[in-house]
Amino acid sequence: MDKQSFLSLYTDDPFVRNLGLSIGSGEHSRMNVKGLSGSMDMLIVHAISKVRGGFHVVLGNDSEEAAYLASDWQTFTGEAAYLFPASYKRPYHYDEVENANVLMRAEILNKLSGSMSEGKVLITSPEAIYEKVINKKSLKENTFAVKVGEKVDLSFIEELLSTYGFEKSDFVYEAGQFAVRGGIIDIYSYANDMPFRLELFGKEIDSIRTFDPETQLSTGSVEEISILPNIQTKMEQESRQPIMDFFPEGTCFWIKNYKNSTNVIQGLFEKACQYYDKIGESGALLMPPEKLFLDTSAFEAQLSSFTLLAFGHVFEWKDVPEFQFQGHPQPSFNKQFDLLVQNLNENRAKGITNIICSESEKQIGRLVNIFHELDPTLKVQTLPINLKEGFVDDSLKLACYTDHQIFERFYRYKSTKTTSKSKALTLKEIKNLHPGDYIVHVDYGIGRFAGLEKVEVTGKMQEAIRLVFRDDDLLYVNIHSLHKISKYSSQEGTMPIMSKLGTQEWENKKKRVKNKVKDIAKDLIKLYSQRKTASGHQFSTDSVLQVELESSFIYEDTPDQASATSDVKDDMEKPYPMDRLVCGDVGFGKTEVAVRAVFKAVNDRKQVAVLVPTTILAMQHYQTFKERLENFPVSIDFINRFRTAKEVKEIIEKVGNGEIDILIGTHKIVNKAMKFKDLGLLVIDEEQKFGVKVKDQLKQLRVNVDVLTLTATPIPRTLHFSLMGARDLSVIATPPPNRQPVTTEIYTFREEIIRDAISNELRRGGQVFFVHNRVMEIDSIANLILKLVPDAKVVGAHGQMDGKKLEKIMVDFIDGAYDVLVSTNIIESGLDIPNANTIIINRAHMFGMSDLHQMRGRVGRSNKKAFCYLLTPPTSTLTVETRKRLQAMEEFSDLGDGFKVAMRDLDIRGAGNLLGAEQSGFISDLGFEMYHKILDDAVQELKKTEFAALFENDLKQTVAPLVQDCVIETDMELLIPESYVSNISERLSLYSKLDDIKEEKALNEFREEIKDRFGTIPERVQALFETVELRWMAEKLGFEKLALKNEQMKCYFVSSDKDAYFSSPIFMNIIKFIQSKNRNCKIKETKDRLILIIKGVDNIQKAKNWLSDMLFVK
Repeated sequence: MDKQSFLSLYTDDPFVRNLGLSIGSGEHSRMNVKGLSGSMDMLIVHAISKVRGGFHVVLGNDSEEAAYLASDWQTFTGEAAYLFPASYKRPYHYDEVENANVLMRAEILNKLSGSMSEGKVLITSPEAIYEKVINKKSLKENTFAVKVGEKVDLSFIEELLSTYGFEKSDFVYEAGQFAVRGGIIDIYSYANDMPFRLELFGKEIDSIRTFDPETQLSTGSVEEISILPNIQTKMEQESRQPIMDFFPEGTCFWIKNYKNSTNVIQGLFEKACQYYDKIGESGALLMPPEKLFLDTSAFEAQLSSFTLLAFGHVFEWKDVPEFQFQGHPQPSFNKQFDLLVQNLNENRAKGITNIICSESEKQIGRLVNIFHELDPTLKVQTLPINLKEGFVDDSLKLACYTDHQIFERFYRYKSTKTTSKSKALTLKEIKNLHPGDYIVHVDYGIGRFAGLEKVEVTGKMQEAIRLVFRDDDLLYVNIHSLHKISKYSSQEGTMPIMSKLGTQEWENKKKRVKNKVKDIAKDLIKLYSQRKTASGHQFSTDSVLQVELESSFIYEDTPDQASATSDVKDDMEKPYPMDRLVCGDVGFGKTEVAVRAVFKAVNDRKQVAVLVPTTILAMQHYQTFKERLENFPVSIDFINRFRTAKEVKEIIEKVGNGEIDILIGTHKIVNKAMKFKDLGLLVIDEEQKFGVKVKDQLKQLRVNVDVLTLTATPIPRTLHFSLMGARDLSVIATPPPNRQPVTTEIYTFREEIIRDAISNELRRGGQVFFVHNRVMEIDSIANLILKLVPDAKVVGAHGQMDGKKLEKIMVDFIDGAYDVLVSTNIIESGLDIPNANTIIINRAHMFGMSDLHQMRGRVGRSNKKAFCYLLTPPTSTLTVETRKRLQAMEEFSDLGDGFKVAMRDLDIRGAGNLLGAEQSGFISDLGFEMYHKILDDAVQELKKTEFAALFENDLKQTVAPLVQDCVIETDMELLIPESYVSNISERLSLYSKLDDIKEEKALNEFREEIKDRFGTIPERVQALFETVELRWMAEKLGFEKLALKNEQMKCYFVSSDKDAYFSSPIFMNIIKFIQSKNRNCKIKETKDRLILIIKGVDNIQKAKNWLSDMLFVK
């Protein structure tokens, strides 16, 4: 069934039409609409808005519910509802305003004050609606509208924007900023989620485009726009009015649970009054609460002019007309598919149509397969949309079941993406060079960057990069060889040794590392080739049970996760043993990949050993595996230091005779005493945490057993490719979709913050982690918490405790016997407690980026909103770097965002871990990027020489380039003028981007991008683009250097010892060409290298023509 025909069932239903008529008649101001279950509520709202048009407002119980309602509306109509959020977390706390929400509020007001309300829906919650908004008159006065074709004066706009409180900046990346570059004005209005770019032709507005603040590229064009200042702060003293005044006449107001809404509003208003009284004298500037907020009586008075419809489960009004729908909630089947099939058959017997809703085709496919196996005659219809909840409607004879309820998954509402200012910038900043940064130059070693400088070359100005080496040696680098420089990166806080120009020191360092790296790569490749020839067990393809297990996973698979799973399964089905490494961030679903592999092995009557580094993790995995496999005939056990000798003996016995299918444990598993009857798969979790001894014992085990290794230290994608030859890697880099980002906030250590955070979490039935990294003070902190929140059950834990005691505490916490766990950072490795959704990290400034990221990954693992509070001393006492680090944590709250930041830090560690400890030393000697390059070269070299037979397929595809890279020197004026791009770091990043471009298509895109951002491209910049093309041609011809000076072009050939080149057809062509054009060309030889000299070349275009003639000699 398609979406349209499903929706028309309701719009054509006589009962719904009847309801529409009685709303339209206006006789009754209040009605009860009963019997709406699941997603029926928004279905009916949608049907009514289609039947009689008009403007509808839906008031949910809280902001979360509002978001789910809005998500359903978007599913039905295909356009976003007006979701009206609250702007404060607490009244009168102006420092805690949600910026993104202020933007959304302004945007919606702007649309309402225009005439954009017909057939639209505004969805909101009591905490948003009780805040009054700016009055209509001030809103109109402060809105500045422009449209294409109007004439405007630049200076007038600048002045106007600054009176509106906009700030001028180089680039626009957050609301309230504007930038002027030549004939381009960028403005980020408060009433639109994207900034605008106005392009002027003279004084006339030529075009208006929206653009993406992260990439700064245009996304679409608009005809007219209105620009609003920040309503929240700019107009603090203006009088406020309720949002209801903006609603048109005849609005239908749908309220879910009227009593609850009025109670919440009253509670919020009283809270605001308390805050206001507390502020006392100093509050003279603030408006009293009755001017800013609504209380219940004012709220009820506001509603009197609308038609009110109550829906939900609790009804307050007596003696009002009632409309009774026949809806029931979707029954729960506890993942028992036989019950589900039975229920679907009963429905069919009653004449009810069964519909299964899910957006994911894979999911529907799985369900249909399962139904087909259990009952081949069963027919169900499918509907490709996601609903928040399923329902059964007896009057229309429909049963609409959602896949997430059948599988008991979490369903996350669709939210519109809000951009945040510093996200775009932080990532840029990490890569950008700033004066004083350490850099690595491929040929000269480690130096410092000292900015861009204009240099005079035979009377013409050029820009060059100034580098300082040891003993203040200076080196100027041409902008055409920017690619030889990379920012030096190594572990946080290590200082590199600067290189001396003109010595062999750097070359020697590179050689030494290369030899070492070669040895390591050799070992890895050797292991690989041994494994390819060994014989292992070939597992059979997936069974019915396997499909059922995979579809009962409570989250949606991410693409990476799905491909990792299929990689693992393919490897298991091959005749030789598997050795695959799966890397992924915390909470990205590595364990699930393992569960599926383990189950596949057990399906083939093989035993599985799961090896974990810590005792607690063994427990954790035991719980996870048991939960995931509880409906299947498998026996699971675990072994760690808490098991008594007797239990251990029993386990060894059972493993020996094959009674235990899956054994999870710490390194006791690899003991000599442990003899498996028939081991088929070994899973190693967090491999980087095991010592050498355990790894050696593993080597004996793993010769012909399939091995799956999981690690959370992400491995840089690039490193991943260079190691492709040695190990099979799957990288899971996409965060799971239905997870909410963890709200992260930085506070100074204050008791009331801790109290509020803990009591808020306990109020919703959750648990709290409190991380305090000093063993001595754990108890005193626990006492402090008891004093603040007397009814909380608090417990302390740290690694120095007795093992049995520690485990008991952890297990009790997992079972919910305690509310608050105060511990050192032992929790960062792998505790997974879905019910703990608040983590408070004390002395957060003492942790590195990746530690904070790992710890934060402990919460937010279910569909509840999670919070992470970073407590620090007053921020003024922190160093700049620490402040930046904490701010980055606050910004990158999305799962997988932090991934990017922690990446820098972890990449470097990850490389060390993967290749052995001594490598970290080399990395800090050479910097990460350089180390990488050497590793890559080494692996390539080995593939061509010693292991050529192994990799013959790979080698056929790659053709060796003639020259690695061609240097261009000119005396022409090639630069990006300051008048065109004034910001230095932006110029630098444009230069380096241009330098990295490798093909025509990318170059054209770059041209477009520059034109879009800075206006028409000047000639000098155009010539700069052509230089890049010139370099590509020179590389194809085998020139190592081009010098364009004094109207002649010198082309330097590769050194004479490269015989292959001089006997190649390319060289023959060049010679042929020179003979035909001998008036302008001559060849001369200096110091074992040939130089071709061409006269009369005074611009880049001519140089290009010469080279292209050479490339395509007739």
